[in-house]
This record gives sequence, C-alpha cells and structure tokens, in this order.
Amino acid sequence: MKPRLLIAAAAAALLAGCATSPTGRSQLMMVSDSQMSQMGLASFNQMRQQGKFADAPKERAYATCVANALVAVLPPPWNTQQWEVQIIDDPTANAFALPGGRIGVNLGMFKVATDQDQLAVVLGHELSHVVARHGAERVSDNMATQAAVAAGSIYAGTRGSDAGNMAALLGAGAAVGILLPFSRTQEAEADTLGQRYMAKAGFDPRAAPALWDKMEKQAGGGTPAFLSTHPAPDKRAQVLGQQAQQLMPVYEQARASGHDPACRP
Repeated sequence: MKPRLLIAAAAAALLAGCATSPTGRSQLMMVSDSQMSQMGLASFNQMRQQGKFADAPKERAYATCVANALVAVLPPPWNTQQWEVQIIDDPTANAFALPGGRIGVNLGMFKVATDQDQLAVVLGHELSHVVARHGAERVSDNMATQAAVAAGSIYAGTRGSDAGNMAALLGAGAAVGILLPFSRTQEAEADTLGQRYMAKAGFDPRAAPALWDKMEKQAGGGTPAFLSTHPAPDKRAQVLGQQAQQLMPVYEQARASGHDPACRP
C-alpha cells in the first residue's frame, strides 16, 4: 500500500467505531462484544485446562454470593448474563472479570478483602471493566496505535529518515502518551462505577477507600504515578472517600428495599 494510503487508513481507524462509556467518556471501539466474549471465554478455558483453578468450595461459594448480588444491579445485558466464578490457586491479592461472563478470584485476595463489603469493592471494580468495555477499548487502542506507528515508519522512510528509529520513538510515545493514560482513566472509571454498583447492591461503599489503602500497603510503594496503570494511591483513596459519602443515600435505600446481602467468608 502507498504511504499516503496507509496513513489515511490509520487515520480512518482512529475515527471509526466511536462509543460512549457509562460515565459519558468517548471510546474507540474497533472490536465487537461477541469478539471480546470469545476471547474472554477462550482465556478462561485455557486457565481451566492448565489447572489454575483451586478446589476451594467455601471461597467459591462466598465469592459467588458477592458476585451475584452485584450482577443483579448491573445494567443490561450484563445483569441477565450467566456468570461463572472460579478461585485461582494464587497467593497474590488479585481478581478479574472477563467478557463472556467469567470471574476469577485469587486465593490471596481473601487475606486482604476480609469481609463481604471489601470483596464487593474488588468484584464491583472488575465487573465495571467489563460493563464499560475496557477490554475492547484497550484492544482497539492497540490496533489504532500499531496502524499509526506503521504509517509513521513508512512515511519516515520516504523522507530519508531511519524508519526503525522512528518506529521505536513513535511506539514509546504511544505507550506513555496514549495507552497508559487511557488505562489510568479506565481504572478510575472502574473505581467510580464499581463503588456505585456495590452501593446499589447493598454493600457499604465506605469499604472502598479502606480496601485500596490495604492494597497499597501490601504493594509497598510500586511504580511512580506517571508511568503507573492505576491512579495515584493518595488521590484514589481521597476520591473514593468522597464518593462513599455521596453514595450513602443509595446504599441506605438499597438496604431498605431488600438489597441486604449476607455473604460469609
């Protein structure tokens, strides 16, 4: 393909597939929900085949209880989807939710999220990534970035520049200037949505800042905020604390209307 045509194709890719997240943020979408579901199910089945699921019926029943309460208040179609919860034989504190209706919770998470409200913070956050289609957005961002880097490299070659160096520079700039900032935005968005869903499900939203504070202490510092894929810990706790107070009426109304989860570890 001629350089100008390739550059035009890259620009078109950036403009195609516009979508809006649940918080009103514009998103680039170049893959469908069905494609993402296929990828999510394939990844989960691969973990199953590799024997990564723990035989932990007590933990699985507990996590399923919390997940079911959250799923019930998600917007359609996620609130009617069948979700499978599995416990991952891993001592680190982590969890995930995948398109296609799959949730994984590491055994190590139960040592940090010590009650149903704290576990709801984690699962609400992970489910929000699916509802907000963050996986599809990241795939789309990567596709668009690769197209732009390829177009820039070919254009540099026509100008007598070192195409290899140009590609490296463009790739590094894209990683810091496009992909990682989007990821921080997605994490903050998942915090907001997850806390909203947990309050609607009858879980105490005030558990969110306490849980993330525990996670931060366990991490013991970590990557500087500028290159981190998560919001800065101090700001995260502050924002979650403010949102918790705003969500207390939602939480109280949910409890009064019968959303009274009783999940026990």
